[in-house]
Amino acid sequence: MSNKKRIGVLVSGGGTNLQALIDAQARGELTSGEIAVVVASKPGVFALERAAKAGIEGIVVERKSFSDKASFEAKLLEELSNRQIDILILAGFMLVLSDDFVKQFPDRIINVHPALIPSFCGDGFYGLHVHERALEYGVKVTGATVHFVNEVTDGGAIILQKAVEIPEGISAEDLQQKVMKEAEHILLPKAAELLCAGKVKRDGRRVMIYE
Repeated sequence: MSNKKRIGVLVSGGGTNLQALIDAQARGELTSGEIAVVVASKPGVFALERAAKAGIEGIVVERKSFSDKASFEAKLLEELSNRQIDILILAGFMLVLSDDFVKQFPDRIINVHPALIPSFCGDGFYGLHVHERALEYGVKVTGATVHFVNEVTDGGAIILQKAVEIPEGISAEDLQQKVMKEAEHILLPKAAELLCAGKVKRDGRRVMIYE
C-alpha cells in the first residue's frame, strides 16, 4: 500500500499551476504525494484536459448547480471524501471556501497567490487584476506566495514566497507570465512536496519548514 498523500487539486480555469504540479510529479520532484483527482468548479475548463492527458481523474462540481454555498461545499466534500483525499491544493480556484469546509482539512489546504502577501491580496485581487494593480502602484518587486487557506481570502499563514523583479515598461499580461514562470510554478510543487512529506508545521501565524 502506498504511503503517498492523496492530493486533490481544485481548479476553475486553464490550469497552468495544475500543469506545474503534474510536471513536478512526472520529474520525480513531487514524490510524497500523488494527484488523485482534479475538481473543476465549472465544466469545459482546459484544466480538465490537462488532467485527462496526464491520466488523472477529473470531475466537475459546478457551483451554479447548487442553490447555496453550503450545498455546493457538501457535494465537494462528499466527492473528496469518496476519494480519500488528504491534501487540497487550490490552483486557480476562484471560489472562497467557508470556515466550516476548511475545518475539514486543518492545515491541509494550500493556495498560490500571484503577489507577495500582504501586498495586492484579498477580495478582488485575482488573476490579471493583481498585476495591473502592482504596475499602477509602481512597485519594483512582486512575486508569489503559497499559503495555508482559511476562511479569509488570502488570509492564511504564509508557507513560501519568492520575489520577482518588475522590468521597466512591462505589460500586465507579460508580468503575469513572468511571475508564473519564475515563482508560482516553482513554489507550488515545492510547497506541495513539503506538506505531503510532513515537513510543514504551523504555530499560529508562524510556519516552520523542516527540509
